[in-house]
Amino acid sequence: MTTETIELRLRRLGFPTQRGCTAAIRHLVLQAPATVIARMLGYHDKTIAQLAAEAGGTWRHYAPGDRTR
Repeated sequence: MTTETIELRLRRLGFPTQRGCTAAIRHLVLQAPATVIARMLGYHDKTIAQLAAEAGGTWRHYAPGDRTR
């Protein structure tokens, strides 16, 4: 079973999948930087950054990059 199959089944049953997805992302951005979440899920950084701002995320000063140097 794929995520697409699950989403289609939920929609047929009348569950609002988009609201649930957005709520889950808002919860994630409170726990990790928006750029990390965006890359993990395949979303654009600006989209997730906007959701993080709406959720009151405190990671906006996080600077992603290689720290091994």
